[in-house]
Parts: sequence; C-alpha cells; structure tokens
Amino acid sequence: MLPVVAIVGRPNVGKSTLFNRILGQRKAIVEDFAGVTRDRNYAEITRYDKPFLLIDTGGFEPASTDQLLSQMREQSQLAVEEADVVIMLMDVRDGLTPSDIEVAQLLRKVRKPVFFVINKVDGDKQETATAEFYALGVEQIHTISSAHGRGVGELLDEVMDLLPENPLPETEGEVRLAVIGRPNVGKSSLVNRLLGFERVVANPTAGTTRDSVDTPFDFEGQRYVLIDTAGIRRKGRVSQTLEKYSAVQALKAMDRAHVVLMLIDAEEGVTDQDLAVAGYAYERGRALILVVNKWDIPDKDTNSMKRYLEDVRYRFKYLPFAPVLFISALTGQRVDKIMPTVARVNGEFNRRVTTSELNSVLEEVVARHPPAMVSGRRIKLYYATQTMVRPPTFMIFTNCPDDIHFSYERYLQNAFREAFGFEGVPLWIKFRGRDKK
Repeated sequence: MLPVVAIVGRPNVGKSTLFNRILGQRKAIVEDFAGVTRDRNYAEITRYDKPFLLIDTGGFEPASTDQLLSQMREQSQLAVEEADVVIMLMDVRDGLTPSDIEVAQLLRKVRKPVFFVINKVDGDKQETATAEFYALGVEQIHTISSAHGRGVGELLDEVMDLLPENPLPETEGEVRLAVIGRPNVGKSSLVNRLLGFERVVANPTAGTTRDSVDTPFDFEGQRYVLIDTAGIRRKGRVSQTLEKYSAVQALKAMDRAHVVLMLIDAEEGVTDQDLAVAGYAYERGRALILVVNKWDIPDKDTNSMKRYLEDVRYRFKYLPFAPVLFISALTGQRVDKIMPTVARVNGEFNRRVTTSELNSVLEEVVARHPPAMVSGRRIKLYYATQTMVRPPTFMIFTNCPDDIHFSYERYLQNAFREAFGFEGVPLWIKFRGRDKK
C-alpha cells in the first residue's frame, strides 16, 4: 500500500502548482477517453526509488466560497485521516490569515507529520515577510516557490524521510482481490456473498464501510485475499470535497490488489467517478472486471441487459478487454460467475507467451499493416519479447523507438489480444533501440 502525501490549504495558495512541480510535469492526457487521466487530483510519484501517492486537495474544493472556513476544516480533517504526511500550504503575499490559523491549530493536534509551508517566496524580500507566520507557534516553517521550484526539492527530501515503508509485503502465491465502488453500490453485500458469511456489515446507509477490510479465503485450491474498501461518495449527498477525497481509500486498495472488481449500480448507471477510479486501475496495470450489481430490479430482461452492456462498453471505451458481469449481490443471482472469472483473468494476468510465438504474430501484423514512415524514414520492428507479467509487458526492438504513434501501439495491442487472448488485463508495450542493452 503506497504511503499518501496530501497538500492542503486555502484556494489560490499554489497547491496545484506545487502538485505539478513535484510531479515534474503538467499532467498530460495520454488517452483521449474521459476518465483515464483527465481531471485527476492524485498521482503516483517515485523519488529515490520510493513510491508514494500525492494528493492535491485543491481539486476537491467546491466552486463556491460560501462557508469557506468550514470547508477548509473538513478538507484538512480528511487529509489528516487518509494521509501519512500532510503539507499545509500558505501564501506569503496574503500574509497570515485567520483561516490559516484555524487550520494550523487543527493540524498541530494530530499525531502525523505536518509540514507548514509558505509559498510564493521568490527572494529575500518575500523571505523577510514570512516572519509573521511564526505566530503559528510551530517549530519549523518551510519557504518555497512552487512556480520556480525554489526550496521544493529540499522540502520533498524531508517529506521522503518521514514516509513509512510498505507494511504489507506480498505473500507468495496469494491473489489479492479489491472490491471497488461508490457507497451503497453493494460492495459489502457482495463480499459477504463471496465469503458465505457476514464478514462485514452490509447497511443501506452510504458510507457504512469506513476502512479497508482484508479477508483471506480459498477458491479451487487458490488462496485469495479479498479487500472490501470504503465507498466513494455520491455527488449531491455530501460535499464535493468529501465525495472526491474519499476515493483515496479505493486508490490505496488498488495499489495492493492484483485483480479489481469494479462495481456499478444498475439503477444509477456509470458515473464520472466510476470512470476515474477504473482509469486509475487501468493506469496501474491491474486486472479488471466490471460488475453491474442490483440486476434483480424489475423490468430487467435480456434486451435491457444488451442495451446496458452497450452503454457500459461505450462509457468504458479504454477498457474493451474487461469482462462485464450482471449480478445481484442481494439475491445471489449470477454471483457464482465472479470467482471463475477472477481465476481466469488472474491466469491471463500471469500468462507468458514464448518469444517464437510472439515474433511470429509480430511479423504477420507488421506485414499486414506496417508503421507509418517518419520524415521519410521507414520504421522497422525487429523483434519482440515478453519482459514481465502482472500485467503482461512486451519489449519491441526498433530503429525508431521514439517515433511509434500511439495509434500503432494500440494496433499492436489489439493484434496481440486477438492472437493470445489476455482477457481482463491491460497489455503494456515498450519500444527500445536495438543497440541498447
């Protein structure tokens, strides 16, 4: 499970700028489908070979400034609850505000590392102006300029020193299965159905499950660990801050999982939050199964299932490989289809293709549709090999590793799927110059 660093503070103090500075670049849309990387407020960062999840709470603020202080308090409390380290950002140009004091007092009471950071300090003049912030009574104040990078590296080094190590090493041979979905979609009810007993409280009140609950079990001789996560809040039921920030629990669970069951409410349909969370599983290379729950409601028939499936496929365009199951966790309808599908998908997740089989397919698909020329130069794909499983990852050696268009990469992915299957799992393809070792 990745440790979490949360950036909190008032609007316009530079939280998103600091987020992008730590990330090292502005977050790019790498796929043209909504929900993959668009509108994200979290990213996995690796520094000194140590990964962590960075959260920008700036994106969780409501557009309205009404009741700003209470919303800041809620935001900070959520950060404290979920994060391992908190960065509280303030603005030297605004000076020390009552809102800063209120939140700082809250954060000083928690038993987690909190960094009090003053942003937009670009030189000696601004450095002098930071003196009033020591009225907060904290032991240390850091000064940075997110826009120019001043002091950010030093701050991040201190943050890294305080991040916990991963406390959950992987057990040999086990398959970790995460159950993901919004509140009241039926996660706990499904967990109880799969396990055969009331392991977790199933309550129709949204948000009943507060923390991830791990339960080991066996299926057909294979050991699984089932992770039931806290729900993702609905819009309109709680504040925008709480609704978006609660997704962090699901992200942390997916970091530990091999296979993800993404539950969708048949009554409410696919939401933007569903797309965002499933997109994170896709980016992390997790095996994924889409599970439409509550299919026991009236007026559901074969035709409506077909129409619903078409809509799910349309919304999850970037997951054409993911199986879709229609179930009712309440009645048990078709729940018995889930674990055989999980076992099958996990087998694909760990599957290896021989180099000879792979290159035979590569030669055929390139002959059928060669890559486009670049600046009058023909791109050659020499040979391929599978370098990893979980997810299956292929290295293709070429004379132009930086000039392969993403559409051709997708063509190769589809060709490999057509030849080898890989149901339920993303395929990663990397290109490398032949002369590299």
